[in-house]
Amino acid sequence: MRVFAVSHKTVFVVDHCPYMAESSRQQVECDVLTKSRAQGVIPLAPISKSLWTCAVECSMEYCRILYDIYPRDKLVSLSHSVNYIVSDSEFHILNSWRQEDQSTHELMSALAAVGPPNPREDPECCSILHGLVAAVESLCKITELQHEKRTTLMDTAERVSNRGRIICLTNAKSDTHVRMLEDCIQETILEQNKLAAGSDRLMAIQQCELVLVHIYPQGEDTLVSDRPKKEISPLLTSEVHSVRAGRHLATKLNILVQQHFDLASTTITNIPMKEEQHANTSANYDVELLHHRDAHLEFFKSGQWVYLHMAGTSTRENGLKETVTLKWCTPRTNSVELHYCTGAYRISPTDVNSRPSSCLTNFLLNGRSVLLEQPRKSGSKVISHMLSSHGGEIFLHVLNSNRSTLEDPPSISEGCGGRVTDYRITDFGEFMKENRLTPVSESAHDPSGKFPAERAKAQLERHTRYWPMIISQTTIFNMQAVVPLANLIVKETLTEEDVLTCQKTVYNLVDMERKNDPLPISTVGSRGKGPKRDEQYRIMWNELETLVKTHAGASDRHQRVLDCIVACRSKPPEEEERKKRGRKREEREDRTEKNGSKDTDDKSWQDSERLKGLLDKEDQEAEVIKDSPDSPEPLNKKPRLSTEEAQPPERAKGPVSLLSMWTNRITTANSRKHQEFIGRMSSVNDKFELYQHLKDENGMDVHENGKATR
Repeated sequence: MRVFAVSHKTVFVVDHCPYMAESSRQQVECDVLTKSRAQGVIPLAPISKSLWTCAVECSMEYCRILYDIYPRDKLVSLSHSVNYIVSDSEFHILNSWRQEDQSTHELMSALAAVGPPNPREDPECCSILHGLVAAVESLCKITELQHEKRTTLMDTAERVSNRGRIICLTNAKSDTHVRMLEDCIQETILEQNKLAAGSDRLMAIQQCELVLVHIYPQGEDTLVSDRPKKEISPLLTSEVHSVRAGRHLATKLNILVQQHFDLASTTITNIPMKEEQHANTSANYDVELLHHRDAHLEFFKSGQWVYLHMAGTSTRENGLKETVTLKWCTPRTNSVELHYCTGAYRISPTDVNSRPSSCLTNFLLNGRSVLLEQPRKSGSKVISHMLSSHGGEIFLHVLNSNRSTLEDPPSISEGCGGRVTDYRITDFGEFMKENRLTPVSESAHDPSGKFPAERAKAQLERHTRYWPMIISQTTIFNMQAVVPLANLIVKETLTEEDVLTCQKTVYNLVDMERKNDPLPISTVGSRGKGPKRDEQYRIMWNELETLVKTHAGASDRHQRVLDCIVACRSKPPEEEERKKRGRKREEREDRTEKNGSKDTDDKSWQDSERLKGLLDKEDQEAEVIKDSPDSPEPLNKKPRLSTEEAQPPERAKGPVSLLSMWTNRITTANSRKHQEFIGRMSSVNDKFELYQHLKDENGMDVHENGKATR
């Protein structure tokens, strides 16, 4: 079906009944020259517009923006037409769907002929229903573009769709009155579709959107509730907006035209402009422009939005309006210079009659171009757009702020995220070799019924479920020990041999962790030596589990590989305790390395104090063991005669050298490892008497030199 958007046809139905002549109660000052007014001159009283005037002005602004951005006889494929209808005691169709009738000049001339509502007319004879019925009939009429498509597709002319939108500006009585209007439109659509079924000049309506805008004076409470878009039937959807007349209605129609025709807003800030009264001074102004939404496609992707609060509006009436802020750059270019643009979109000022908008448009129509930059708090400025005129029309050009395709091809190390130098280029080359496409007949498909193209797409999807692009972002793909598992797990089916190979790979990793082998963990962006050894293996196991999980649902054998990994990761308590001790030892080593820059004297003093504490502790333990009645003294332990004899002499003289302390400790420890020589224990004046029992046996005294005397 040749689908035409709902925005292809828009019917305005404006209420012309007597109650629309009521004042909007928004004061408009006519005498603004208060300072230069002469004395005695009475100032002009403020006036207020009627509801009818507010409705006509806002609807004309709607049409003006539409015609500025989508002019007639241009971009026919995006043609949008407006049909204007006025309803009182009968309906008045002010224009048709023809392209020559699509202009604000034609509509304003027709509205001038209609004139304002007559407040003395009988309200019982007037109704908005006349205009709504005429609007449905107008939607069934064929536009020029629809006629062209129907003529092109003579055999399938019924496949050309017909959709449209009705915008009704009225003063409704209540919510019940609104539901009655919706029911009337629904019945009229069904009747007109029956008539269009037997006619070549009419088309049945496939979809109709009703946008009912209830207008009420300022200072009064609304009798109609707002309601979002609601589906009344498969052919009709309806939404209700209750808006106060005046600037609130203008803001609402401005928002609706953006929603209906896929437009966006841009606010040009810091525009230097000379003051009218003081020619030597200048001030900065802001101008809001409307254009197609594609001009800000990059902003929408990145979420760079600025929300402006329109003056005099409330949040309930959609006073918050979305706009992208761009900063004025001092113009240093003209139309002769060429810029690399990725798109050009017509613009329409929101407030076309304001002095800043008029000065900006005149400046651009004189052949000047204005560069626009993104406001940034830091860094170099980025020029993203340009305003320039062509053929009497102003366009917003989108400049390529990234690398141009006309320049030299970028290096592979320059990606979107910045300069990256560790891409897995070699692995990507192997990946391309494994996924090359070759010509094959469609009939050569496997028994499962998949065609070769489907199998190729499925294989490519499996291989890319988890494939890090940067070396520093992966661990397992940098390990030769994981290659067998990584190559097998991406297969659609696994054999028992494949499962055993994967399990063997997992066991090898467990053995590496038990041996505390180092892993190829990247230290890019981290301080020091990187994560600890346990943290390295935790990262490796997490990544390996992530890889296998993406393929675990393929078959039961894939799940067995995942179960093996999970089982190997759950360590027994004694293994965890050993890991804790290893972490503590590494922490002590790190602390020792950190403190290695201290003075040597301080380190020697600390070691001396530590050795003193160890010696004191050993002495205390020895005393406890000796004095305990339940603990017999070992045979190979040197008897201690007194505390003074056991304590080295150097211990009582204050601080000693580290070598002396260590020598005393070694001597004391070695003396306890053998039984003391009994002669040393019986010596008198460091002399041991030989042949002690000879005198007792022979009755002789033994003297020195071995001679005996009686």
